[in-house]
This record gives sequence, structure tokens and C-alpha cells, in this order.
Amino acid sequence: MERLCGPELPFWVANQTFHTDRPDLPECFQLSVLSWLPCIYLFVVSPIYSFYLKRNSKGYIMMSILNRFKTAFGLFLWIVCWTDLFYTFHELRHGHSQPPIYFITPLVLGMTMLLATFLIQFERLRGVQSSGVLFIFWFLSVLCAIVPFRSKILKASSESEVTDKLRFTTFYIYFGLVVCQLILCCFNEKPPLFSNVVTDPNPCPETTAGFLSTMTFWWFTSLAIKGYKMPLEAKDLWSLNQRDSSKVMVPRLLKEWEKELVKAKSEQSVSSQVMYAKPPPSTTNHIAGGGGGGESSPEEVEVLLSSQKVAPRQPSFLRALIKAFGPYFLIGSAYKLLQDAITFVNPQLLRMLISFTKQKGVPDWWGYTLAFLMFFTALLQTLILHRHFQYCFVTGMNVRTALIGAIYRKALAITNAAKRSSTVGEIVNLMSVDAQRFMDLTTFLNMLWSAPLQIMLALYFLWQNLGPSVLAGVAVMVMLIPFNAVIAMKTRGYQVEQMKHKDDRIKLMNEILNGIKVLKLYAWEKSFKEKVLAIRQKELNVLRKTAYLGALSTMAWTSAPFLVALTSFAVYVTVDENNVLDAERAFVSLSLFNILRFPLNMLPQVISSIVQTSVSLKRIQSFLSHDELDPNSVDRNITASEFAVTVVNGKFTWAKEDTPVLHNINVMVPQGSLLAVVGHVGCGKSSLISALLGEMEKVEGDVSIRGSVAFVPQQAWIQNATLRDNILFGNAYNEQKYRCVLDACALTPDLEVLPGGDLTEIGEKGINLSGGQRQRVSLARALYSDADVYLLDDPLSAVDAHVSKHIFDNLIGPEGLLKGKTRILVTHGISFLPQVDNIVVMVDGRVSEMGSYQELLKQNGAFAEFLRNYALEDIIEEDEATEELIEDEELFPNDALSNHHTDMVDNEPVINEAKKSFIRQISIVSSEGENPRCRSVRRHGCSQRKHSEPQEKKKPQEADKLIQAETAETGRVKTKVYLEYAKAVGPLLSVVICLLYGCQSAAAIGANIWLSQWTNDASRNQTKENVNMRVGVYAALGIVQGILVMISSFTLAMGNIGAAKKLHFNLLNNKLHTPQSFFDTTPIGRIINRFSKDIYVIDEALPSTVLMFLGTFFVSLSTMIVIISSTPIFAVVIAPLAFIYVFVQRFYVATSRQLKRLESVSRSPIYSHFSETVTGSSVIRAYGRHTAFVLMSDMKVDENQKSYYPGIVSNRWLGVRIEFIGNCIVLFAALFAVTGKESLNPGLVGLSVSYALQVTMSLNWMVRMTSDLENNIVAVERVKEYSETKTEAPWEVEDKKPPAEWPIQGNVEFHEYSVRYREGLDLVLKNITLNVKGGEKIGIVGRTGAGKSSMTLCLFRLLEAAAGEITIDDVKISEIGLHDLRSKLTIIPQEPVLFSGTLRMNLDPFEKYNDEEVWKALEHSHLHKFVSNQPAKLELECSEGGENLSVGQRQLVCLARALLRKTRILILDEATAAIDLETDDLIQSTIRTQFEDCTVFTIAHRLNTIMDYTRVLVLDKGQIAEFDTPTNLISKRGIFYSMTKDAGLSQ
Repeated sequence: MERLCGPELPFWVANQTFHTDRPDLPECFQLSVLSWLPCIYLFVVSPIYSFYLKRNSKGYIMMSILNRFKTAFGLFLWIVCWTDLFYTFHELRHGHSQPPIYFITPLVLGMTMLLATFLIQFERLRGVQSSGVLFIFWFLSVLCAIVPFRSKILKASSESEVTDKLRFTTFYIYFGLVVCQLILCCFNEKPPLFSNVVTDPNPCPETTAGFLSTMTFWWFTSLAIKGYKMPLEAKDLWSLNQRDSSKVMVPRLLKEWEKELVKAKSEQSVSSQVMYAKPPPSTTNHIAGGGGGGESSPEEVEVLLSSQKVAPRQPSFLRALIKAFGPYFLIGSAYKLLQDAITFVNPQLLRMLISFTKQKGVPDWWGYTLAFLMFFTALLQTLILHRHFQYCFVTGMNVRTALIGAIYRKALAITNAAKRSSTVGEIVNLMSVDAQRFMDLTTFLNMLWSAPLQIMLALYFLWQNLGPSVLAGVAVMVMLIPFNAVIAMKTRGYQVEQMKHKDDRIKLMNEILNGIKVLKLYAWEKSFKEKVLAIRQKELNVLRKTAYLGALSTMAWTSAPFLVALTSFAVYVTVDENNVLDAERAFVSLSLFNILRFPLNMLPQVISSIVQTSVSLKRIQSFLSHDELDPNSVDRNITASEFAVTVVNGKFTWAKEDTPVLHNINVMVPQGSLLAVVGHVGCGKSSLISALLGEMEKVEGDVSIRGSVAFVPQQAWIQNATLRDNILFGNAYNEQKYRCVLDACALTPDLEVLPGGDLTEIGEKGINLSGGQRQRVSLARALYSDADVYLLDDPLSAVDAHVSKHIFDNLIGPEGLLKGKTRILVTHGISFLPQVDNIVVMVDGRVSEMGSYQELLKQNGAFAEFLRNYALEDIIEEDEATEELIEDEELFPNDALSNHHTDMVDNEPVINEAKKSFIRQISIVSSEGENPRCRSVRRHGCSQRKHSEPQEKKKPQEADKLIQAETAETGRVKTKVYLEYAKAVGPLLSVVICLLYGCQSAAAIGANIWLSQWTNDASRNQTKENVNMRVGVYAALGIVQGILVMISSFTLAMGNIGAAKKLHFNLLNNKLHTPQSFFDTTPIGRIINRFSKDIYVIDEALPSTVLMFLGTFFVSLSTMIVIISSTPIFAVVIAPLAFIYVFVQRFYVATSRQLKRLESVSRSPIYSHFSETVTGSSVIRAYGRHTAFVLMSDMKVDENQKSYYPGIVSNRWLGVRIEFIGNCIVLFAALFAVTGKESLNPGLVGLSVSYALQVTMSLNWMVRMTSDLENNIVAVERVKEYSETKTEAPWEVEDKKPPAEWPIQGNVEFHEYSVRYREGLDLVLKNITLNVKGGEKIGIVGRTGAGKSSMTLCLFRLLEAAAGEITIDDVKISEIGLHDLRSKLTIIPQEPVLFSGTLRMNLDPFEKYNDEEVWKALEHSHLHKFVSNQPAKLELECSEGGENLSVGQRQLVCLARALLRKTRILILDEATAAIDLETDDLIQSTIRTQFEDCTVFTIAHRLNTIMDYTRVLVLDKGQIAEFDTPTNLISKRGIFYSMTKDAGLSQ
């Protein structure tokens, strides 16, 4: 430096800098180091930056005023710098020789300014709107120029005049220009021409945000404000950045994966060539040992080596991922490295600060510098850390996008063999679970190298501080790791167990809610409530165990830093007499231990996460390596030939390793002809169609198809879209053609029934269409696509006879819409065969004969035999159906179709399959003759009220649902809800918990204050005498804190579990006491949701959130207390900081809550669309809609990421702001420590500043926890809402209990009785008065909606009277308890409902009867034989809904229930449709014999059952129309007579 600056200008003068109150830097230092710093920075960065700009161009930006100013200022700066240079030359000529530094510095500066000006223009041409590189350059320049700025003024004021006028002036011009450049650099340029920002309706402001805005995430603020004002909706979200979209990401990954595949293939082929070049190795050579014990010839050994290589090299998916996303991720890693380095600056600054407070007579400015340095390093650390997180999260998001895209594309192309190995569920899991794992891993992946680095650095600094005694502390940390690991393992085991109990409970609840009406009728609620509570108790026991473990691990986690400090300090002090624990050592070590905590905890998590992800990686890799269908197996070229479809010598198999399914297939289909394919089940008809589509592996032969293809699969595939979209399937809408198609497919009448016509949303898998309708929609899709070749795989089997005839005539047959097209029809229907051109008969995968109908009949081969077998059955079936119809005209509901739809609306279990098909078959046959609509008017039956009421019920319910969804979902949570929860926990317990937390914080503060006292011993030289006391008290305080932590966690857990128990109990209790009308108007799903999701949140999510919240809250509180107690003036700062904190927190919580909600709503469509695609992949491929579906999937993924991305950013935005507040706390704690230096001892300074350094973390967590707490406490609100709905009358009324043997006679009297279903609806029964003597048999008949079912519901008080009363044996039923009433009546309900459990439980849940009685009941109900043949006898397990019994058997079980109860009054609600006539007769005969002396009410649908009853009650519009003996009624010729006449029972 002497050479550069000359002898007069020394480089460093200690007296000028440190040891004075007005420090200044020497001129040589200013001219060299300070001037060159920014230049060196820019020269180092610019080549890399230019290269980056060359690669990434965003289009150019027009020259703007801003840009012109920047350029002009840059050139001015260059001129100013070189003015200095020329002035130095000028002086040289005049004999003033200056030292070389005066030449070098201006020269370098000038060149740097030119470079900066060049960069300004280059950036403009490459479309950079705001430059970070130049911002940092100008910022450094200003920083470095501030020192000379001050020292020049100091110098000038100390001397009377300015010595070097020109340099003085140029410097201030230079300073002014640099400051201007810095200010200009903060503004943004306009977006480049032709960029998508201009065209996008709602672009993400990030793309146009400036450098500062990007670093602090300021650009997000607008969304935060919007979200705070009102709940965000999907339309408020910014569109996804182009580079994060599927369009960019998926091809990037696929390109790398393709390269990998090609590489693997080429290596394989190379090694296999090597193999063929050598003689084949002997079998022994495959032993890894290497030949036969060493005597093998060289040739053999060579072969061996090559054959080991041959194990085909798996293409590595990991490598593809790294190549695609690595570079971007590495930028994040670079930030992380920087952040790790900066983390360790603060403890060093803390050491300096403490030593500064110790020394007397040090200038104050040094303390302030340290305080500000601490603030700046913390600030820098914050910005860098969040940049790193942003990079990691975006990488994670991109990986997820790319993975989902790759898996989706693959799933559309894999062969059937591959499909067999991975089910739809598994593939969906690949997409959801495994892709998610990658996303979660990328966020901490850097910890894998960063954690060891941080640990090593921390240990290094600690070693410097405390010497080898650090190892004691580290040993404790390492010992805690296995402890935590064991706890984690145990907890996982408990979680699995708990999931099982939870599933059991939900399954049971589901059954209870589905069969709630039956439970009420039988008065069985109590027994089921006990069952639920028993499972719940198990669940709570597991939760309790988990809570104990949780408390232990919380204790370990809170006490860890303390134990470590304790052991280290104790060892340090006791090892050597001369070791003195002073403030520097103690608090610097503490802050280093705190840094250590994070990596040590993260490492095991990251490692387990990596293990999980590697499993996912394998699964995804093996899925993506599956074989794909060969697109060229079917020749689709349009060549002029008369045959539209030809197969020559075809041999096909489903999987390469399987045996072929189809052999030597030779089929030629002339253009425009109709070919039928027939044969027995499993002879390869569908396989033939698949082979033509190219879905099978072609072993040999040729297949060619001319033109486009339309395909109708055997199982119709329906998308979750509108009916119209299902038919159009991506083609343009043409009204006339569309109507024509609907008519041909017989869909027009169905549209009238569907609530929204052809715009009705069809559920997944076509759930709200019947099988026949689905098939017809599938046909309509094929017809609309207007293809050249139609492949129809048995489309007529799912539809009914007359519909299939209609479709054949209007669509497929020689006169149909498709005449002139080539059609291949697989069919079982024989009636159509005479009308087809050619028939192919298949037997066991071969074509046995082919020709026209007549030819084949003449041959008298396989076909003729096939005809004989089938034709007979066909004819018989049709006859039977018509006969039955004539017989039982009465028994069918108005119109089968509408019947099904109301069922759908009602959300109740659909009528049993057998019954359904029966009704449909008959109603169709019957409606052939005339229009079913006009006929159903005079049909009766189907009295279930749900058919009479569906229309009005549907609408209010929709509105109702919407309203509810809204209120529950938005806005802040009321304080009342928190109080409700506290009340559920127990008011006293809540206070105790808070007290415990307070005590634990007090103990922690106490321990640290004691430590600061201990360190002050050092300055008073009293260390020797009370070492043991100091260590002992410190240990005691720490241990007390640990114990308190544990106790408080325990109490909190107990309180939470108590609350969960109470809330669930109230909910269950209320739901079992809720009147039936509630269940009619509320979808079961919504109630189940309360029991599953919300109770889960209260059980598991809430407790942990509350725990974390209280923990962080008290940590933050104790920090404030410590800082205020050491420097009271700090209290002044708290108010503004707290205000900013709350402000930011409110904005964040409101926005992030809604973003989370939007994200989860937009996630499920991805998976449902995916599983739909996988099931329909053959259809999608046949129609060539492959790319359209890929685009749809990409759109859905992007839609999801659109709400996920702001979610990530909102966390960064929050982090930067909250950590800024934390950094301010550090700054003020340090500043006030410096100002109050005289009154403070070093121990207190260390204490308050090291506390402040910790606070950032807990502040950050506190906001997260508040937000989670708000999201989770909503569950309490929702559960409370359903625990407080209106209840029905009490189950038992003590003072009105009827006598035990009531009713003895069984007289029933209605007195002017009226009833309605719900408030605000019309009366269903009006002023009914009738008297029934004990033992009478009453039949109740009437049209649909006449109020027949309501009569029974009134007797059981499922409906409460609107007026009048019912008395049974002189007891008014409205006055007694519901259970007392219901247990004395017996009903055999319309739909037999069974619960999962043993048969015994289904008959007698309260175990009132002994086995003998149960067997007797079974005998009378004709089930004895069936049950005694079962190995389990009475303990036979019934599955959910009794699925493992036939419908008839279920009906008989209900009869057995009735026989067991055997009360004086029996109500029999006949099954709507003939389930099967045999069962029905059994029931009737049993009732006639067993219930001879009882009063019986039968709601009849078939009149022949009640012709011998005592009296018949005919209801009409809720009033009694006729009431007399059947013979009298017939002779009166009234309503009853006309009904019997319709039924053919009277002339």
C-alpha cells in the first residue's frame, strides 16, 4: 500500500479510528478499499450476469425517460471520474506529482461506470424491468462514498478553507449522481413489448415487480389487502407465471426422462451385442463368485463380466429430475449457504457488545455501530432465508406439476398388462401422495448438507468459547435424538390404532344415520348410542396415551437447550479452577446452542422424509417405465379398398407373457356393411373389438382400419360433465344433428325427467343415470362423432327389450341412421341377426364360421346350435314378463323412471337392485302399448311419501345448503367460540393451564437471570467460593422448568381430551334425540362430516395447535418481560411494534385461510378427473381425444397451483414482515443496552440481547399458530351448531309411565286427528276420527300421497299431532315418553334395514330375550334352516346394510324382530314392489297365524292380501273416504270397488 499511496498517506491509523470520539478513516484507505469495493463487485458479477442475460431474453423494452436518465447519469459519472484522472495528469505536467493511487482509482472507477452504463442498455434490450445486480452496485457505491463524504466535510471544517477545490467538487457531484442512480434504480421499467403480461387479464405482479419489491415480497400486499376486505374467490387469484405452468414444466421433465430411456436402451443394446459375440456361458457362470473356483478359461470369465453388466440398467428417474429442476434449485441452495454463514455473525457481534459494556471509556459510537450491525445482519439473514425458501417451494411446486403431468400422460398410454399391475387407486396415489412427498422434501432438502455444516460451525465457535467441555453438551443433544425417535415410533403406532377406531366409529355412525328411521321406530337408540360410545372410549384411550408421549417429547424439546447449557457450563467450571464463566462466554454459548437446536431437530426429519421419498421415487420410476401401447399396431392409413376393416392372420394377447387369446383371426368387413359378432360368454368377442382398436398386443398378422373410429364399450364410460358434453365429446354443437341423435338413442323422454334437461351435471361414473341410460348416452356419443367405422361392444344388453328394438331400428339396423357406415356389432340378441349383412361366430378365440344368417343356418354348425340354445330362453322370458304384468297390474308405482330419480335427489339408498330391474323390465313392457304418462294417472301404489314430495323438497334444500356453507365458512371466529371451548375443557382447568404455562416461563426466566448473576461473579472475582451453589440452583431451576412443562402439557392434553369427549357426547346425544324431519332435510354427508372431520380436528389438530400457541405466546411474553426488566425504556417501543404485529397478522390470517380453502377445493378435481380418465382410457384413445384430455388435466393442475402459489408467497410475505419486527426488537434491545451501559452489568445485557435474538422464531410461529387455531376452532363451532338443534319429546316421562303390561286390549282411537310433516307444509291428515277394537285387522289403502304411511308414523309419533289426539287403551300417546310408546308397538317396515353386527344383535340389541326365544322366532319366520346351516349360527356377521343376505331374507329378519317383540299392536307396511312373491306369502301366512289376537294395521299395495280383513280404511287426500268391511265396500261401488276392479279382483 505504501507504494500506491506514497509515504504521506498511511493506510491505517489506529488513533484516528478506534480510540477517539470522532472516528475517521485515513485517505489512503478511502481511496483504495472503499473506492474499489463496488468496482470489484461489478467486474466479478458482470460476465456471469451478461451470460445469463444472453440466454434469457424476455423481449426488448422501449427507450423510456427513466432509461434515458439512467444512461445519461452513467455517462456523466464516467466523465466526472475521468475529469479527476485528467486533472492528475494536469498536475503532473505542472510538477505536482501525486502518488499512483490518484491515477489508478479514477481510471478504475471510470471504467466501472462505463460498464454499468453498458449493463443498463443491455438489460433494456433483454427485457429486464428491474435489476438486482445494479441495485446492489449503486447501494455499495453510496455506502462506500458516505465515509469520504463525512471526512471531507470534517477536514474542510477543521481547516479554514478547502485545499483541493476541484477534487472536492467532483466528489460531491459524483456522490449526488450515485445517489440519483440508486433512487432511479428503485423504479421499474415498463414491461417488454409482446410479453404475456400485456395480454393476461390478471397477471401476477411478481413478473413486473422491482428488485426491492421482490426481495421483501411487497408485490403480494395488494392480495393481502383484498383478502382482508372480503373473502378471496377463485377469480381474484393471479394467473400462474408462465414458467410454473404445466405447459413449460411437464415437457421439461419428459424431455430429460426420454433422454434417460434412450440412454438405458442404447446401453442395453450394446451389452446385448457383446453377449451374442461370445459363446453362451455355462450355467455355473452365473454365480457371483466368478466361474468354477478359478480354473475357468479367460473366455468364460469375460462372458461372465458381460452378463453381469447385462442386468438391464434402469433408466434413472432421479437423474431426470435433477437435470430438469436442479439448476433452479441450486440458486436456492446458494442463498442457503450465504444464510448459514451470516447466522454465525450475530453471536460474534453479541460477544463484542458484551465486552463493550464491560470496558470503561470506550467511545459510544462503537456500541451503536454494533447495535446497527446486529440489526443489519439479522435483516439480511431474513431476506436471504426467505429468498431461499421461495426458490425451494417453487421448485417443489414445479416438481409436483411435472410429476402429475408425466403420470397422467403415461396413464393414457400404458398397456393393459401394465394396468393390471397398478390399479386406478394406486396410480391416483402416485399422483397425490407421492408427488406431494416430493414437494414436501424439496423444501427441506437443503438441510441435508446445511444441517451438518451449521452443526460443525456451531461446534467450532463453541470450542473456541468453552473448549472441550462443549462435548458434554453435545453428548446430551445426541442422546436426546434416539429418545425422540423412540417416542415418534410409538406415536406412529398409536396413530394407526386410532385411525382404525375412528374408521369403525364413522362406519357405525353412517349406518345409524342411514337407518335412523328404523332405530326410532324400534326405540333402539340407546343400544346403538352405547356401541358408539364404547368405540369412542377406545379412541380416547389411545389419544390419552399419545398425549402422554407428546408431553414427554415436548419436555425433551423444551428442556434440551437448557440441559445442554447446564452440562456444558457445569463441566466447564468444574474441570479447571481457572475457568471463569463470564457473560461473554455464557450468553454467546447460549445463542450458539440455540442455533444448534434447529439443525439437530431437522436432520432426523429430513432423513426419514428422504427415505419415504425414495420409496415414492421407485414407485413413480417403475410406473413411468411400464410398456406403452404401440400406436402403429393398427394401420390407420386410408387406402382405397372395398374393405373398411381387415384382419389377416391375427394373433393377439393381452400381455406379452400371457398365452394368446385370439388365434388366426381372418376378418374382412366390406365398407358400409353391418357385421354381427356372436358367441358364448368369454369366447373373445370383446377382445376382437379391443384388437381392432389396438388395445391388445399383436403377436403376428396385420390389422387395418380405414378412417376414423367410434367405439361403444360394453360398460358405458360417462364423464363427470353435463349430459350434452358427454355426447358432444369435444365436437362442435349442432342443434339439428344433436336432436336427431337424441331421438335415435331414445334419450328424449329421459331428458324430461332429468332436473336440468341435457345440461344436467352427471355425477362421477354416471351415478345419477340408470344403466340403460348410460349405455344410450355412450351410443349417442358414438353417433354424434360421425366416424367411418363403428365398433359397438354389446350396447343393447343394458337396455330393455323395446328400447333395444327402437335403437336397432333407428340407429344400427339396415334402416337406421348409420346405414352406409361400417358397423361391427357384438350382440347377444338373436332377434336382430336376420337383419345383419354378415355374422362372425366365435368359439374359444377363433372364428369358427362367417357368413350371412341364411348361409349359417344352412351349414348347421356352431351357429345353428347357438341359436337353438338362446332362442328358446328368449321367448320364454318375454312371455313370463307379460303374464306377470297382467296379473299384478296394481303393484307398480306410477312410473319407474321418475321413481329412480327422486331417489337420487333424496340421497337415500336406492331401491334394491333386483327390485329395480324387475320394475324397469315390467314398466317398459307395459308402456310399449301407450304413453306411460297418461296411464300412470289411474295407477296406484308406492305410498312412500318421498315420491310425492320430491319436487318441493329439492328446492328449499338447495338454498338451505348454500346458505349454510356460506355462514360457516367466512369471517373471523367469534370470541364466544373460544369461550365455548374453554368451557368444554373446564373453566377451572383452563385457568390452571394458563397458570402452569406462566410458572414454566417464570422458571425459565429465573434460570437465565440466575445465569446472568452467576456471570457477574466473574467481574467481582468471587467465582471460587460459590461454584457449587451457582451450578446447583441453575440446575434446580432448569429441572423445575422441565417438570412444569411436562405437567402443563399433561393437563392441557387431559383438558383437550375431556373437551373432545364432552363435545362428541353432546353431538351424539343430540343427533339421536333429533326429530325425523331434520334427517329428511339434511344430507347425511353433512352430518357424517361433523362426526368425522370436525371431531378429528377437535381430537387431534386442536390440542397440538393450542399447545404450540400457548408455548410460543409465553416465550414471546417472557422475552418482552426480560428486555423490559433490564432496560425499562424498551416499553415505549413495544406499543408500535405490537400494533404492526397485530396488523400484519390480521391481514395474513384472513388471506391465507381463504387461500388454503381455495387450494383444497381445487385439488380434488385433479384426482377425480384422473381416475375417470384411467377408467375410460380405451374410449379416449379410440376417439383420438388423447391430447384434449391431457390439456384438461394440465388446466386443472394449473388451476390448483394458482391458489397454492399465493399460499406459499403469503407465508414468505408474513415471514419477512414478522422477522422485521423481531429484528427491530433486537435493535432496540441492543441500543438501549448501549445507552444504559453505565447502570447495566454485562450479564443483563447478554440476557436481554440473547433473548431478543430468539424472539423472531417464536413471533413467526405465533402468527402461524393463531391462523391454525382460527381454522381449527371452527370445528368446535360446527359441532356445537349440530349439538343444539331442536330435539323431539323425551324418551321417558317418569310420572306418566304407562303400566308394564299396557296395552292389554289393543284398542286404538283417533280423535279429530290432523298432522303435517314440517312447519309451513300442508296437512297430510285432516280431522281423522276412527275407533278400532282390539284384535281387529285393518287394511289401509289409497292412492299415492293419500297419507297411508303417515298413519303409521303418527302412531309412533315420528310426526307430532297438529291437532287432535290418539289414544291406545285409554292412554293418550302424546303424554308418555317416546320409548315407552314405541317399544309397545311393532312394525314390519317397508324396506328391511339391517345393521352390521351379529344376527343376534340385529334381532335383539338389548339382549332381553334368551337364545331359545330367539330360535323360536327364527323358526316362525322361516329362517331357522338358513341360520342353523351357518357355522356361526346366531353370531352370523351381517355386513353393512345386510348385504350378505338376500333381500327376501332381510325381510324375514324384520319379521323375526316383530315376532320376538310380539306386542298387542302390529303395523305392517307392505313392500312397495313385489320383492319376491314367495317371501311375501310367507310373511302374510305367519302374520295370520302368529298375530291372531293382535290389532293389525296393514298398508296394502296388493289388494288380495286384505280381502279377508275385518275392515278396510280408504284414504283420499288425507281424509277418510270409506271405512267398512271389504264386502260392503265392494257393494257400495265406491273408490275401493274401482281399485279392486283395476286389480281384477271384482267384476
